[in-house]
Amino acid sequence: MKFIVFGSACLLLILGFIIGSSYYKGKQAEKYGFMARENAEIFVRDHSQTRGSDDAKVYIVEFMDPACETCASFAPFIDKIMADNPGKIKLVIRYAPFHDGADNFVKILEAAKKQGKYWETLDVMFKTQHIWASHHNYQPEKLWDILPKAGVNVEQIRKDMHDPAILKIIEQDMADVKTLNVQKTPGYFVNGKPLQTFGYRQLQQLIQEELNTQYPN
Repeated sequence: MKFIVFGSACLLLILGFIIGSSYYKGKQAEKYGFMARENAEIFVRDHSQTRGSDDAKVYIVEFMDPACETCASFAPFIDKIMADNPGKIKLVIRYAPFHDGADNFVKILEAAKKQGKYWETLDVMFKTQHIWASHHNYQPEKLWDILPKAGVNVEQIRKDMHDPAILKIIEQDMADVKTLNVQKTPGYFVNGKPLQTFGYRQLQQLIQEELNTQYPN
């Protein structure tokens, strides 16, 4: 009898945890959805780099680090989803350089933006990341040798990356990271809704749900 009571109690605890977890996730999605409507600047700042149509109704906000291996692995996945849904998706890049020294790579990327080579530089950084940032073993000297592949003036980047305005961008993004409780990279929000269970399939499902809602026909 004791075993039955104990088993029943365990089952109730498990059910309570599942229900509580689902309720919490639902409230989180509701919270961030509201913030996306009422406080859109938390998700998209004036300095944020974007790609895709201005008429797109589905916004993917990605908090990333150029030295993050998972961020690099997800980049082709995002590219394909956008290519499969032309004009319907807009990608917004935000920064979350959590690791020591990672902010320097963000500064390089922002300096490249001054030359109109933001996406080219990010693409080169991601594709060669295994050379200069394998397993968080940052070797910036190797990155400098690779950057010319993006068609940038490297010496100008060395100067521009120290622009105080870039530091303010990082500080603002990190403040928004804290507000939105982003704890790892990449951190995704789709129309303000957070990706609560990480994975390719889960992200695709979240994006597809918003596509179905925004483009019902």
